[in-house]
Amino acid sequence: MTKEKIIEIQGIEPLRLFGPYDSLLKKIRNEFSEIQITARGSQIVLRGNPEGVTLLEKIFSEMILLAGKHGDVLDSDLDTLINLGLSKISSPQAPHDGEDDVIVVTPENTVKAKTDGQRRIVAEAKKNDIVFAIGPAGTGKTYTAVAIAVAAWKAKRVKRIVLARPAVEAGESLGFLPGDLAQKIDPYLRPLYDALQEMLTAEKLKLLTEQRVIEIVPLAYMRGRTMSHSFIILDEAQNASNRQMKMCLTRLGINSKAIITGDVTQIDLPKEVDSGLTNSPAILKNIKGISFVYLDKSDVVRHKLVRDIINAYELHEQHGTAAEPII
Repeated sequence: MTKEKIIEIQGIEPLRLFGPYDSLLKKIRNEFSEIQITARGSQIVLRGNPEGVTLLEKIFSEMILLAGKHGDVLDSDLDTLINLGLSKISSPQAPHDGEDDVIVVTPENTVKAKTDGQRRIVAEAKKNDIVFAIGPAGTGKTYTAVAIAVAAWKAKRVKRIVLARPAVEAGESLGFLPGDLAQKIDPYLRPLYDALQEMLTAEKLKLLTEQRVIEIVPLAYMRGRTMSHSFIILDEAQNASNRQMKMCLTRLGINSKAIITGDVTQIDLPKEVDSGLTNSPAILKNIKGISFVYLDKSDVVRHKLVRDIINAYELHEQHGTAAEPII
């Protein structure tokens, strides 16, 4: 069975969409050699198996959206889109029962993987020392990563857990927040404490923190350290620069693992600073022992409205319409 789809690209120069000398188009053709891709004028014609055509339609739609918003499409943007699509069709989930989903059991809670995306994070963390978990808000990336780390510590596979976040301001100013430095930074680290408190009692968490078995620190505080026998989680990694990402990943010492979580749609860095998370797939994809897991709105496990909110914002961005101001 063959499917044909015509995609309109009016209003965007082909160079912006396909890259210099059609470099991005060539990469797509190499990845999807079984699909006939014809670019002519303001149209892209796709012809081939229905699953591949549907996936390519989504990839080109996202590229058009990126080109419209930012003026062009980066090589790393395309890598992320391709990896996201391929991870969905090349990693079918085997049947599982409830017991297989258990990540960690503590006296306070039993934490299970609830979605296919979360199961992929667990599976990849067993096989690789560094796992990137990339996806939108509400998909349980941080919670799953913390549970995996606690499970590793309980099983004595690591001696400590280090959780870090970039202290990047999302519209707020640290200078205007009350309190000393520790109090100013606390709001950035609070989600990590919240996840841990679901798995450990407040007394146990306080004791382990005092003993430095569990460290929750701003990313900048990791510079110059070597983390051996440790499980490192870098949360909100979309707000780490390339230099910060390199610094964090090179902290890994003997018998250590890391999970990097982030949402590439919620970058709070200044426009002139590239996100280390968006560039990581292109830079690190060929290194054995590093894995990338891509989650999407089907993995959302928060309030049922969260998925609808994500859908609504995606539609708004695709159409590029300005919202009516409320006066």
